[in-house]
Amino acid sequence: MDNLPSTITERINSWLHGNYDAETKSAIQKQLLTGDTDELTDAFYKDLEFGTGGLRGIMGPGTNRVNKYTIGTATQGLSNYLKKVYPDQQIKVVIAHDNRNNAEHFARITADVFSANDIYVYFFDGLRPTPELSFAIRELNCHSGIMLTASHNPKEYSGYKAYWNHGGQVIAPHDKNIIDEVNNIEDVEQINFRGKHDYIEKIGLEIDNLYLEKVKEASVNPQAIKNQHDLSIVFSPIHGAAVKLVPDALANIGFTNINLIEEQCTIDGNFPTVVYPNPEEEEALSMALNKAKLIGAELVMATDPDGDRVGIAVKNNEGEMTLLNGNQTGCLLIRYLLNAWAQKGKITGSEYIVKTIVTSYLMDKIAESNGVSCYNVLTGFKYIGDLMTKLEGKQTFIAGGEESYGYLIGEHARDKDAVVACTVIAEMTAYYKDQGKSLYDALFDMYVEYGLYKEKLISITKKGKSGSEQIQDLMSRFRKTPPPSLGGEKVITAIDYQAGTETDIKTGTIKGIDFPPSNVLQFYTSEGSIISARPSGTEPKIKFYISVNTDLPNREAYSGKNHQLDNLIESIRKDLNVN
Repeated sequence: MDNLPSTITERINSWLHGNYDAETKSAIQKQLLTGDTDELTDAFYKDLEFGTGGLRGIMGPGTNRVNKYTIGTATQGLSNYLKKVYPDQQIKVVIAHDNRNNAEHFARITADVFSANDIYVYFFDGLRPTPELSFAIRELNCHSGIMLTASHNPKEYSGYKAYWNHGGQVIAPHDKNIIDEVNNIEDVEQINFRGKHDYIEKIGLEIDNLYLEKVKEASVNPQAIKNQHDLSIVFSPIHGAAVKLVPDALANIGFTNINLIEEQCTIDGNFPTVVYPNPEEEEALSMALNKAKLIGAELVMATDPDGDRVGIAVKNNEGEMTLLNGNQTGCLLIRYLLNAWAQKGKITGSEYIVKTIVTSYLMDKIAESNGVSCYNVLTGFKYIGDLMTKLEGKQTFIAGGEESYGYLIGEHARDKDAVVACTVIAEMTAYYKDQGKSLYDALFDMYVEYGLYKEKLISITKKGKSGSEQIQDLMSRFRKTPPPSLGGEKVITAIDYQAGTETDIKTGTIKGIDFPPSNVLQFYTSEGSIISARPSGTEPKIKFYISVNTDLPNREAYSGKNHQLDNLIESIRKDLNVN
């Protein structure tokens, strides 16, 4: 260990000589023998922290890895905090897991630690999608909940999403307070792994049925489903937790022609049929697209491993399946839902939608034109869930969405829900088909009505300790010296969500913004482009979101206008000078 920093050596020694199991110590010794200092440094240079998605990391031994001890420490810390917040109460939690390798094992460890601390545990009897956990917390009046998942990350990852009593993911001040409690655990002996079986109750089908009934209530045009019940749908859960509930939900609202990708309906944490289990990636949908072509399907949907995000493809005018991105699908959903509410006379002025600050501002425009409020929150669906809870009983929530393929329709949950999203996307497709249109046609109708909006995500991976430092340096550079122009458009406003300031570049005037602190920067140009920069909360990446727009007088003008926006995006990318 001579080549390792002293702080990391101390951490490694504490694991080698502490009360850790033999398997963990053996794995560390092997890494020492191979001289893999980079791996050891990354595994021990820091503790895992709650980010936008909770606790997430590579599985293996170490303080910066997901394993029995980091899971146990997080759960013990959460247990201690729950007891402080809810003294003299019987605290109740729900635990669920997806198809990840070791997910069930980590779920059982979590249940043991909670129950050992006299906390009552509702434990799902098999894998379930994340939104059902959110629903169950509310349905069972629980104080907290844990979802064991790493969402769309590669197979070597696992994770631990912590939820609060409203059914949404933990946010400030609770997240920081839990971390404080976790940090107070300085020895593995402080973790109580000795579970009490009397405090653990299995749940399953009864919650499924209640959840599916709530999902069904999201329907706004049941007649369209009756008329087009045989709409040809291809669905893939990509080996994950939505394998049963999405087909059940589609059948429950009346669809009769659901075609499953059987190879990807096999529950497998190794994701053998894809490179990356992410419905944002075309490769992950390749099997579904091939089947759609074979059978002439009109809609393809695929969900990520924990069933909270969905990617779709629709048939274009040439009869080929075309992938839609998260912004396009989200905007189509918002337009469809608001039009349906308006047609039924349900828009009274108290309705609202929610989106994140890096999601297409076309949503804002659609909401405004329909007399519906559109709230913008920080990146992470937990902020959407938090706002929903604050506005409950005051305003009526219609839907929420984010550009990373996550949507929620209805108030049954406080997290993105691919199950309900799949049902409404299918219904929306049936509705337009009933009018002699495709969802692809509806996309162009939307652009002609509101303008052509185009977004580009640039995601740069910087792994390990050095990568984390490089990401910090990039943010520091943009924070200290905002670009004077991007893509030939003058930057007129800079918003620093960490400092809580909005700066008028021309006058130098600074005013405050009403957002929690977050390491995000946004630059607005004179022509209406918006460029956002933020480090990922769940992956070793820095992300740049480029949003541009122009008018679209008619469908025939699309090719030229689209090319114009592509050139603008590329010019902005070059001006950012990041790689």
